[in-house]
Amino acid sequence: MNNLISKIPQTDKPRIVIVGGGFAGLKLAMKLSKSGFQIILLDKNNYHQFQPLFYQVATAGLEPSSISFPLRKIFQKHENIHFRVAELQSIDVSKKEIITNIGRLAYQYLVLALGADTNFYGMKDIETNAIPMKSTPEALFIRNTILMNYETAVNIDDRDEETALMNIVIVGGGPTGVELAGALAEMRKYVLPKDYPELDFTNMKIYLLEANSRLLKTMKERSSKRALKYLENLGVNVRLNASVKTFDGGTVSLTDGTLFRTRTLLWAAGIKANEIEGLQPELYGPGRRLLVNEYLQIESHPEIFVMGDMALLRSEDYPNGHPQVAQAAIQQARLIAKNLVRAGKGKQMLGFNYKDKGSLATIGRNMGVADLPGISLFGFTAWFVWIFVHLMAILGQKNKLLIFINWLWNYFTYDQSLRLILRQVQYKQNKTHE
Repeated sequence: MNNLISKIPQTDKPRIVIVGGGFAGLKLAMKLSKSGFQIILLDKNNYHQFQPLFYQVATAGLEPSSISFPLRKIFQKHENIHFRVAELQSIDVSKKEIITNIGRLAYQYLVLALGADTNFYGMKDIETNAIPMKSTPEALFIRNTILMNYETAVNIDDRDEETALMNIVIVGGGPTGVELAGALAEMRKYVLPKDYPELDFTNMKIYLLEANSRLLKTMKERSSKRALKYLENLGVNVRLNASVKTFDGGTVSLTDGTLFRTRTLLWAAGIKANEIEGLQPELYGPGRRLLVNEYLQIESHPEIFVMGDMALLRSEDYPNGHPQVAQAAIQQARLIAKNLVRAGKGKQMLGFNYKDKGSLATIGRNMGVADLPGISLFGFTAWFVWIFVHLMAILGQKNKLLIFINWLWNYFTYDQSLRLILRQVQYKQNKTHE
């Protein structure tokens, strides 16, 4: 087997290349670390990011480093795992090689776990002017944008422009949109008026737009109604059956003609899987997800496995595929790890059977909804369960401690102390020094 990316050792161990260091990719690498394979993990970032808490970075509740963990640190004691910062460009299925921005790499087994990107549904003006939240840098950009808007608002006399700078429109009533709206509403109530006493925050409007007839459509109807009630109690203007038509950077237009003035449109309305060059078009299903069999393999290329947001496995219980959430990705990673070991021993592989462990969403202080197997929880109890589950899922004891301290401080002081505007500085190349 040719080693085409330098400094990856040649061995007689079967090579498994995992593309993507998210929940699924990380879990698979760890499960296979002592199984006799050579594991090569590729990701465009050198860190794992905890996506469920992006919204807290965006609303100054947590620092980006608190929800990120260096991948190399995770694998320091695992000799069979090799990590490279690389972006997948294409797959040469005939040669069993992948082409990346740092070179080519041969594989015996390839596992695709690249996740998904924001879906703007072909609306170019929204793609240009709206702000998505699918990565830590995007969450930080939202924080910078909101804070800079208020810094600008305190220095202008134009009332219409001040309104546009203060208003925030969120599109998408799933967990991300609901949690983001609740956090921003609490900032408006407890934090921003103290920072910007010159502004009248009764004029600040937070709109949450959802194209469906209810929020949190993957949860039970009772939970959806309770989430709506919590948001309305926080003063969020929720519009159901509301579809966005255009956004020019200053005005949001709905398909029914309604207009909202804002400089900040946060897009949490959908995702689409990342398409990969080299795979035939017929291998893709809706949402650009790759069609897989019960073993999570591409049928025509059984050496290629797919998991997480990219995998589309249709079944009687899930005719449109499994939910694109962390628990599904982690369960798929565990199964693929078992099946790769079984395949190496010549044993029959096992089929995927998804076990729904429930859904959680937090709307604000002491307000949450939880659909757990056999029971639904609301209010403080659901909020506490949400905190416990997410705190336990964070990588690294230091990160757990930092997040817990931040949450404790915020809870008792009604304040966040992380309202820093951090912008990237562009340095001139080949700068001469006298």
